[in-house]
Amino acid sequence: MKVLVVNSGSSSVKYQVIDTRDEAPLVIGVVERIGSGGAILSQERMSDGVRIKESGSILDHRDAIKAILDLVRDAERGALGSPDDLDAVGHRVVHGGESFTQSVVIDEVVEEGIRECIDLAPLHNPHNLAGIRGARQALPETNHVAVFDTAFHASLPPQAFHYALPYALYRRHRIRRYGFHGTSHRHVARRSAQLLSREMDGLRVVSLHLGNGASACAIRDGHSVDTSMGFTPLEGLVMGSRSGDLDPAVVLHVMAREELSAADAGAMLNKHSGLLGLSGVSGDMRDLLEEEGDGSERARLALDVYTYRIRKYIGSYAAVLGGLDAVAFTGGIGENAPSIRARALQDLGFLGMEVDDGANDALTGGEEGEFGAGPVSLQVIRSGEELTIARETERVLNGDAQGQEGV
Repeated sequence: MKVLVVNSGSSSVKYQVIDTRDEAPLVIGVVERIGSGGAILSQERMSDGVRIKESGSILDHRDAIKAILDLVRDAERGALGSPDDLDAVGHRVVHGGESFTQSVVIDEVVEEGIRECIDLAPLHNPHNLAGIRGARQALPETNHVAVFDTAFHASLPPQAFHYALPYALYRRHRIRRYGFHGTSHRHVARRSAQLLSREMDGLRVVSLHLGNGASACAIRDGHSVDTSMGFTPLEGLVMGSRSGDLDPAVVLHVMAREELSAADAGAMLNKHSGLLGLSGVSGDMRDLLEEEGDGSERARLALDVYTYRIRKYIGSYAAVLGGLDAVAFTGGIGENAPSIRARALQDLGFLGMEVDDGANDALTGGEEGEFGAGPVSLQVIRSGEELTIARETERVLNGDAQGQEGV
């Protein structure tokens, strides 16, 4: 099945066309600066490396989807033999709330359900929905499937997803932990088992998605049983510009002292904290590693806090799972920063985690593999969110009622 995977953001649409028979992308592309006269469409065809970059006026997501379809179906520059070769479209949707615990075929009822979740993800769901509507309008006879970031975490037990707040807030407003990066963690669970030549049943994995956003997930038998992100993607690990865990009274105290509005406080926590806030230099890991190498104490502090928080989550999830079989790193930082992996695993030998420094240093630039020297497998796994969306789209359209792919 050839699936167009669409990830719609506020001013961009990332896409891939994936052939699920060999699980390989045919093209990878992105439309950036939507809403301006200088929007840019970039695409690479994987079979021959041909790259295309075009600019023009793309005013909204509908225009972006049309431009993408015109290019991928182009006889000379695209990825399809004919326009009819595209079998389905899989859409990333950040938040499904408690309404969507599985991937689903999109119809008007599903669109309305996604719209109703906008309050839970106001920065993401509106743009996801705009992409869905643009694609359904352009391809009305094609099946469209919504794959939700939150769905993989629908298996969280009540003791993991409830906050110790008045229960009425859960009943009235569904205040609870939802978790995110679900498509990434689902892919890691599947791939980790493959690297170990094991079935997922009985396998205990801590998955670490480390990019500009970052989250940890405790996975048992292929199911998420705990995860670091909560009601929003702000909770948990230190991130590029997000604070991660902190005492909520800090926010109230700072709001009072600095006379911040709720919007100001939200901007502080999401855009001016994390690695950026601690270092005062950058939220980009590459910059901070360079700054640390040049002797910056603030950069070193930011990286120490970052890796310490990861180490805490690994230890706590080892307790949740009753032991570990594997710890897997994915995402831009997880795949390409051996020194961060080593620092995050420091002093965890008592839990069976020992780093093979040579193997660890060799795993960069998209290389997958193991780098452990102890009983717990330490792994680097390439990000597979788009592939997971394509697999889920195929599974749903094939009528597989056995549950989410890979579980």
